[in-house]
Amino acid sequence: MKYKAFCEQIIELVGGEENIVSVTNCMTRLRFKLKNRSLAKTEKIKELPDVIDVVSNEVAFQIIIGTQVQEISPELNELLGMKTDMQTGDGKKEKLATMALKILSESMSPILVPLIASGLLAGLLSVLSVTGLVSAESSTYQLLEALRTSVFYFLPVFIAFSFSKRLGVNEYISVALAVTLLSTGINGVEGLDFLGIGLLTITYSNSFFPIILSIVFMKFLGNGLNKIIPKGLQYFINPMLSLIITLPITLILFGPLGNYMSGFLNIIFGFLSDTFGSWIVVMMYAALQPFLIMMGAGNFIIPIFMNSYATLGYDPVFTTAWVISDIAVCGAVFGYFLKTKDMKQRQLFGATAFSAFMGVTEPAIYGVFVKYRRPFIAVMIGGGLGGLFAGIMKVIGYAPVSILGITSFIGDNNYRNFYMMVIAVVIGFAGSMIAAYILGIPKDEVQNTKETKKETNKIDGITTFEINAPVKGKKVALNEVNDNAFSSSALGKGIGIIPEDTVISAPVSGEVISLFPTNHAIGIRTEYGVEVLIHIGIDTVRLEGKYFTSKVKQGDKVMAGDSLIEVDFDNIIVAGYDPVVITIVTNTADYLDVVPTNVTELKKDDCCITVII
Repeated sequence: MKYKAFCEQIIELVGGEENIVSVTNCMTRLRFKLKNRSLAKTEKIKELPDVIDVVSNEVAFQIIIGTQVQEISPELNELLGMKTDMQTGDGKKEKLATMALKILSESMSPILVPLIASGLLAGLLSVLSVTGLVSAESSTYQLLEALRTSVFYFLPVFIAFSFSKRLGVNEYISVALAVTLLSTGINGVEGLDFLGIGLLTITYSNSFFPIILSIVFMKFLGNGLNKIIPKGLQYFINPMLSLIITLPITLILFGPLGNYMSGFLNIIFGFLSDTFGSWIVVMMYAALQPFLIMMGAGNFIIPIFMNSYATLGYDPVFTTAWVISDIAVCGAVFGYFLKTKDMKQRQLFGATAFSAFMGVTEPAIYGVFVKYRRPFIAVMIGGGLGGLFAGIMKVIGYAPVSILGITSFIGDNNYRNFYMMVIAVVIGFAGSMIAAYILGIPKDEVQNTKETKKETNKIDGITTFEINAPVKGKKVALNEVNDNAFSSSALGKGIGIIPEDTVISAPVSGEVISLFPTNHAIGIRTEYGVEVLIHIGIDTVRLEGKYFTSKVKQGDKVMAGDSLIEVDFDNIIVAGYDPVVITIVTNTADYLDVVPTNVTELKKDDCCITVII
C-alpha cells in the first residue's frame, strides 16, 4: 500500500476509526462524516505533505488532496472497511432528497475517470483523423473508436458497480443485472412481454436511472430476504432470488419510470433553452463554479450531465461551463502572477495557475481565492463572459474533459463547435486575467476592515480585536484542558473557563455559523472574519443534548452579551463530565497572534482573548 502511512495518519487525526461514520471521495478530496468534528485536528491535517487544505461545512468534513485521492481512497477504505452508514455525524437521518443526491453524486465521481479517459481519446482520434495520420476507415481507428464508445454504451454497468458499492449491495449481482439489461435480447428490443405483460421498448444503454432504481430496490429486497431465508442458505439462494425478482420489476416498472426521469431532465433543459436560453445556465455556472467547489457542492451536477451523455450523446451545458470556469481560474491567478513583484507570491500564483490549467482548481481556490477574495470577482467576469459566448454559440461537450481534452469538442467533425469553444476559452482566460490584474492584490483586506471598526483597538501601531468571556468563572490555560484536540492548539488558540454561571453568552457580535445538534458547541463569525468556537465541557457530546438548552439557531445574528445556551452544569458534573468552557479562535493562522488574558477570575464580558491583527 503506497499511501498506508498517510492513511493511518489521516485516520488518527480525524479522531480515530471510531469517530468515522463514513468516508467517500470525489476527484480531489476525501469526504468524511464524523461523529464529533471537534476531535479532528484540522491544523495538523493541513500540515501533512499531501494535503492542500481542510474544509469543514454542512456538506462534510473534507480533506482536499488533489487527483492522487483516486489512489489514496481505496487504501483508506481498505484500512477502515467500506462504510455505508447513511447517517449524519450526529446520528440523525439526513433528509431523503439530500441523502439521495449526495449518494448519487458520490457514486458517480469514480466513473468520471474512464469517462475523462474516453473524452481525451475522442480528442486524440479527432487530431489523428484531421491530420491524416490514421484514416477514419482503418481498423486501427475503428478499434480505438470502439474503446471510446464502449465506455458510454456500458455506462449503466459502471454505475451499477459504483452505486451498489456505495449503497452496500453486492456489486457483482448488480453488474449481472446491468449487463442483462444491455444484452441484445433486451436492450432496445421491440415486442417483448413477461408472463403476458407487454413491455415498453427501452434502450437501457441510453439511461442510467433504471439501474439505479433497481439497485435501490435490491437493497430493500436483500434486507427482507435476509430476514426470511435461513442463514445457511442465504449465500446460494439470495443472489438468485434478487435477480429473478428484480429483473421483471425493472422491465415492467423501473425501466419505464427511469426512462421518464431521463426524459423529464431533458425537457427541463429544453424548456430553459427555448424560454430563457441555455446560455444563461452556461454563463452562470462558468461564473460561479469556484463558489460551488468551495462549498463542496460541485459534485451535485454530475447526475445531470451524465444523464445528458447517456440520453443525448452530448452535454449542452455543464462540460462547456466547467472547462471555461477552470481556465478562468487559471487566468485570474495568472493575472496575479503578472501583477506581483514578490517572489514568494509569484511562486504561489504560478504553481496554482498551472494546476488550474491542468483542471485541478482547488489549490488556486483555497490557496489564493479564499485569502484574497478579489479573484472570485475576476472569475465571475471572465468565466461569465466566456460562458455567455459559448452559450450563445450553442457549444456542446461530447465528453467530460478538462482543457487538455479540448479537441474532443470536435465530436463527429463538428469543427464549428470546436472553434467556438476555443474562442470561449480565450475569452474566459483573458477576461479573468485582465480583471484580476486591474483589481489588484489587497495588502490585507481583513486588516483594512478591522481598523475602521469600533471593536478594534490600535495601540502603538498594533491593531487588536477583543473577545469577551462567554461565562463568569476561573481561567484555565488551554494547554491544561483535558482534551488533546484543544490543549495542543490544533483547533486554534484560546482559553478554558471553569464556569460559575449557567448561561453562555456571545463573546463577540456576529453570525452563528455552526450549532452542534447536541447544543454543546457553537461557532460565531464576526463581521471582520474572526471565527470563535465555544465548546462546553469535555466529551459532553455523549450527553446527546441533555442539560443543554439553546437560545439561538444557526444563521442567527447575535450581539456581544446575548444569551446563547443555558447549561445545567451541576448535573453535567454529577454525570461525570468536565464542565470547562473552551473558547478558541479557529482561524488563528490568519492573524499575527491570539493572546489569552492574564486575569485569573473572569466576569462575563471581561476581555479573555486578544487577537493581534
